[in-house]
Amino acid sequence: MPHRVVDVHTHVVPKGWPDLAAACGGAGWPWLRVDSERAAMIMVGETEFRPVGAECWDPETRLADMAADGVDVQVVSPTPVFFSYDRPADQAVKVARIFNDLMLEVTAGGGDRLVPFCQVPLQDPDAACAELDRCLAAGHAGVEIGNHVGDRDLDDAGIVQFLTHCAEVGAPVFVHPWDMPGGPRLDRWMARWLTGMPAETHLSVLALILGGVFDKVPDTLRICFAHGGGSFPFWLGRADNAWHRRGDLVRGASSAPPSAYVDRFSVDSVVFEPAALRLLVDTMGEDRVLVGSDYPYPLGERPVGQVVHRAEFLTDAQRAKLLGGNALRFLHG
Repeated sequence: MPHRVVDVHTHVVPKGWPDLAAACGGAGWPWLRVDSERAAMIMVGETEFRPVGAECWDPETRLADMAADGVDVQVVSPTPVFFSYDRPADQAVKVARIFNDLMLEVTAGGGDRLVPFCQVPLQDPDAACAELDRCLAAGHAGVEIGNHVGDRDLDDAGIVQFLTHCAEVGAPVFVHPWDMPGGPRLDRWMARWLTGMPAETHLSVLALILGGVFDKVPDTLRICFAHGGGSFPFWLGRADNAWHRRGDLVRGASSAPPSAYVDRFSVDSVVFEPAALRLLVDTMGEDRVLVGSDYPYPLGERPVGQVVHRAEFLTDAQRAKLLGGNALRFLHG
């Protein structure tokens, strides 16, 4: 009997949205240049940001790809360029409402196979909590957040307030890196995506641990990090060593070494190679790795979940957990 497959890491881009300058105030907002029925370009001002296709907005195209890959359910999250954390909070609230409502329109075409996650104005914790509550009531199943707000990482008091609210209302949280540093050494070869994203995710996992967040937030918080947790799983031993040997600088607000907290969060499986997946399962445990693909973007995995299928070291029971069982627990508790 085939395993149930749940992909926790996919994105959507609506096929058009209102003029955000008119609807939200401010300037320099993303807009969509529609080039054909099935192709468009996300623009930021007059700069081309990312080409997108019908799979980003058309449920039938998405469902056909899911069928081809044997995926039963997708968790569908915003594309991070729309987070708008650098905007005034009142503008971010408005843009979040626009894209969250559009998200429901896109995913409605997939029935219960497309599970919508919302975005929130994370720079304002009270507004973020209010928008999450509105979205949960409207039909969203959880929330995607960026891994930082400017120089504020996930141990910032306001973000901790939001994460505590997520724990209290039972909303799963998917953390996606975004707004990576640039510069001459990073602005070639997609280096911001190839090195910056893993580093950003690693740093934010450490912020939850060394910032004492896991010691403060209820253990009912269900939180998952994209891209296999970035570089964190590979360097967990280094973090533990530093915690013990340079505790004067490293321990921060944590009550235990980093390895004591790996059962407090999950990671997706977008690591592409079985050897990397083995490290991930060995480090995080077989209950904390969830299939993710980064669909529909080109740096994602297709066919979805192939690294799990190729991993000969997994038992059938472990493979079932990674393909869907762990994700269902992440979504529903």
